Amino acid sequence: METTTQELAFTPLYNLHKELGAKMVPFAGYSMPVQYPTGVLKEHNHTRTQAGLFDVSHMGQVRLSGPNAAKAMETLVPVDVVDLGLNCQRYAMFTNEQGGILDDLMISNGGDHLFVVVNAACKQQDVAHMRKHLSALCTVEELSDRALLALQGPAAVAVMARLAPSTAKMIFMETGKVTLVGVECFISRSGYTGEDGYEISVPAAQAEELARLLLAQPEVAPIGLGARDSLRLEAGLCLYGHDMDTNTTPVEASLAWALSKARRADGARPGGYPGADIILRQLAEGVARKRVGLLVKDRMPVREGAELVDAAGASVGKVTSGGFGPTVNGPVAMAYVGIDFAKLGTTLNAIVRGKPIAVEVVKTPFTPQRYFRG
Repeated sequence: METTTQELAFTPLYNLHKELGAKMVPFAGYSMPVQYPTGVLKEHNHTRTQAGLFDVSHMGQVRLSGPNAAKAMETLVPVDVVDLGLNCQRYAMFTNEQGGILDDLMISNGGDHLFVVVNAACKQQDVAHMRKHLSALCTVEELSDRALLALQGPAAVAVMARLAPSTAKMIFMETGKVTLVGVECFISRSGYTGEDGYEISVPAAQAEELARLLLAQPEVAPIGLGARDSLRLEAGLCLYGHDMDTNTTPVEASLAWALSKARRADGARPGGYPGADIILRQLAEGVARKRVGLLVKDRMPVREGAELVDAAGASVGKVTSGGFGPTVNGPVAMAYVGIDFAKLGTTLNAIVRGKPIAVEVVKTPFTPQRYFRG
């Protein structure tokens, strides 16, 4: 029987991953490293204690330029883009007419343009979404000739200070331009691990040279998708398509903190984005279900898809992300539960292979976030 496999794309670091002995897997249409020979646990712990280098070149990078770019972007997201400071970055989401999340993204103000980073799995639809709705108002340009590297962990600042001293003064969610390996790179002090760190947009042609330079630093080791997932889970960070999707609103996803004051009902520019009426109503009246953190009272990991039941055995929710948290030294999970079961301290059972496993609703992050806020 003939089987056809979808042609996978490669990032500019593909050959380097192979050279480093990475186990490659298909992810969002790309061949990506899931782990290196040291394994996921050591990679996770190395990022928490030193500095890990992640290839995130599969993410989408987009430049919006023109005098109306910020105003235009506000028609698609429930956050304040107009007053976003120069060289500052903000977390945002694209919403649909039902208030559901199409994707989550990062927006930064580069002065004469906005720099937008979107998820790999949603890249094509996000670029099409921006072209459809924003092209009449600003220039939408996909930067497909750039790679993206993330350097994460407590030693990231010492590494970057050695290579580009100005980066040490940056604070969390600040952005700037630096010269690395002889080319201009765009850098932000942010990441997806809960640790301090940086994300660096570099021309694709110089990506491998920059990766080798970073890996040559004694604190830095290469980290794959496996540890990226356990790190972000411990940090209580959502993974698009799992912990949020087109059927969940930002309020249900416990992302109300990201909905800027200026865009709320009593703000300077309320609404004006898809699904605004639903989202504003939920902010005022509450929701029927929401995302919560779960601490598992057993060594057995509770994974995505596990059903949650109350003391009487009635279904009250579903796990959307779960696994072993090496820093927590135990299994952790995130789930959607009915609002009556979302209170901290609530005990429920997760059904794993037909057996009930006790879980408790807890505050996220599971391990303290260590962003550098100055």
